[in-house]
Order: sequence, then structure tokens, then C-alpha cells
Amino acid sequence: MIGYATIGTNDLEKARGFYDALAGVIGAKRVMQLDEGFTGYGKDMTQPMLCVTPPFNGEDATPGNGAMVALQAENRAEVDALHAKAMELGASDEGAPGLREPEEMRFYAAYFRDLDGNKLCAFNVGSGD
Repeated sequence: MIGYATIGTNDLEKARGFYDALAGVIGAKRVMQLDEGFTGYGKDMTQPMLCVTPPFNGEDATPGNGAMVALQAENRAEVDALHAKAMELGASDEGAPGLREPEEMRFYAAYFRDLDGNKLCAFNVGSGD
């Protein structure tokens, strides 16, 4: 159902560097870049993407209160790797990797904020590895 989610940035080149490195952890890459800055990350153009861009209205980008983008990982090791890479790239920790409640959902997740303060989640459901 989701085609793409867009988050704002105040420093496009810094954001691109962050997401270029982070996307590679899950086999994704920069798949689109428009002249005005809109940049999309995904596995290919036919699958959901995470896009980063300066706001169209020219105002400062600010993280949304209650807004979050969740990145689906293939397994728990990939969740761990995404969180570790985000920390290495200067993200702030919003919740270390681990199993979340209720435990029977087997929802394994980690939370962090990118360099502009946008909240992201890396998650895997059901994989015990």
C-alpha cells in the first residue's frame, strides 16, 4: 500500500550521505534524484521508497511529532546492523534493538533519529534469527 514516505532535511548533502550509507545495510540504494533535491531510496523504483528532500515551501524542515518511518528488515541481525550503522553515522538512539511487547507478536525493533531529528524504526516480525 505505501508507495513512498518523505522526510525533510535542512542539509541535503549531509542527509544523502547518511541515507546512502544506511540504505546499503538492507540492500537498498539511491534510486531517484530530482534536480530540486528530492531523493528516493529503495531496492528499485517498483518498490516502496524512503525519500528525503528540503521542504517545497522553503521553510525549515522539522520532525513531525508522532511521525515515524519504519524500515522492514529481513531478520533481527539486519535490525541490529541498521541501528549500529545509524549510530555510527551520527544518529541519536531512541531505543536499542530488542523484542517489544507483546512478546507473542515477535516484533523485534530498534529506534533512532536521523541527522535532522526524523524518527525511524528498523523492525522484523516473526524471524527468530
